[in-house]
Amino acid sequence: MAPFSLVELMGQFGFYSVVFLIGLGFGSVLEMSGFGDSRKLAAQFYLKDMTVLKVMFGAIIVAMTLIFLTSSLGWLDYDYLWVNPTYLLPGIVGGLIMGVGFVVGGFCPGTSLVALASLKLDGLFFVGGVLFGIFVFGETIDSTFSGFWNSNYFGRLTLQDLLGLDAGVVVFLVVIIALAMFLGAEKIEQISRGTKRILPLNRKFNLTAAAGLTIVALVVMVMGQPSVAERWSQLPPETRQKLTDKSVFVEPIEMLHVMKGRNVKPVLFDIRTEARFNLFHIIDSTWISESEFDNSELIRDLKTATDSVYFIISDDEEKAANIWKTLTAQKVPNVYILDKGVSGWISYFSHHSPESVGLESEKTTEFYHHLFQKAVGANHELSNPDFHHYKDVSFSPKVKLSRTKAAAGGCG
Repeated sequence: MAPFSLVELMGQFGFYSVVFLIGLGFGSVLEMSGFGDSRKLAAQFYLKDMTVLKVMFGAIIVAMTLIFLTSSLGWLDYDYLWVNPTYLLPGIVGGLIMGVGFVVGGFCPGTSLVALASLKLDGLFFVGGVLFGIFVFGETIDSTFSGFWNSNYFGRLTLQDLLGLDAGVVVFLVVIIALAMFLGAEKIEQISRGTKRILPLNRKFNLTAAAGLTIVALVVMVMGQPSVAERWSQLPPETRQKLTDKSVFVEPIEMLHVMKGRNVKPVLFDIRTEARFNLFHIIDSTWISESEFDNSELIRDLKTATDSVYFIISDDEEKAANIWKTLTAQKVPNVYILDKGVSGWISYFSHHSPESVGLESEKTTEFYHHLFQKAVGANHELSNPDFHHYKDVSFSPKVKLSRTKAAAGGCG
């Protein structure tokens, strides 16, 4: 499933070759479109030539539509695409400063490089100014405005998150708004130029492209993004078989070895009731309700964390299996279940009778209260067994670390 790592597929040289060719092609298209000319670029701010707006925003909505179409089809995992974090007020101020620089200089940073490559003198001066500004910014930010620079942080904020709508609905609405904006831009050009032409000369092509894009956006809206159940059904049979053959159920001794090791970062999710968690829990475990695993932001964080192994802890095997299915269906790597839950942990490290393991709900509660007369949390020797007593115990390891890929992409 995309996005793919070009370094893994083609090696470092292949990666740089592809990047070079894409950059060369992008710069050539900008030059052929006239975007290396500062007069054409600045003309949009005087409402005389809206080509930059139409081309750039057109590329954005086409890319947006295709991204969410491939996500709907299960070909792309959107969570692995880099989305710039939102710093609202600094972003607004930075946009205004860049806008003023765009009007005065006639270039944005990208188009100034195109002008420089075509040996335009104004492009050379603009790039020099950009480099000087970067140097001044880097030298002064820590001592002057680092607090403001990092203020109003909203994380990975998207329109679907802000509006509470399905991504497909947002895609369709943005496409309709964009097409209306393009028509309005043509009307503005007509007024500023004093012409009567509302649509471009290649009207038939533009109408066909607009209709095609609208249809694709409508398809994305109707299809929606795949549900957890649909994602689970799309997984290969060998992945789903792991629950049946219990290859993801790890023994307490193995989990202890992972917890005390240095190669990975263990993350323990305890999904029992909060009362049982407070009564007793394994050290460094986190209580979390089952409903929290529906949080897309949490899932995204788990997917993109590196070198982490997740353990689901519960005395209810079915609940633990359902959480494992939810996380695995959404491509969260390295998820395992503590076999027999906390009861199994206590029985193993206290040498308690095995008959206490796998008890029914009421009996398990009685078992806890029999051992712990009051809430001890993690303040008990069984919560954090002495690893030196168990480091030489042999077991059949099941935990296999899969390296996660970081979110990547974007511009700038």
